[in-house]
Amino acid sequence: MTKSDLITKLAEKHTFLFQKDIQKIVNVFFDTISIALEDKDRVELRGFGAFGVKKRNARIARNPRTGSAVAVPEKNMPFFKMGKGMRERLNK
Repeated sequence: MTKSDLITKLAEKHTFLFQKDIQKIVNVFFDTISIALEDKDRVELRGFGAFGVKKRNARIARNPRTGSAVAVPEKNMPFFKMGKGMRERLNK
């Protein structure tokens, strides 16, 4: 499902709201999560899951084509951990 699909489904379900207002709500929601992750905060949505940031250390990797060593710098990676409620809904 894309972001526009999500907005369309929400507009169909909540006919009393304009689609442009739903688009603003969805954008604020995702922007807030993005800003929290940039600040290395954890975002937890009960029953759905938690978004967080993990630090990956610098390492030496190999280029699969040439086999030469390549230095990979450390970086922060986003991750998602599914909540118990979501896991139960998926595995009924």
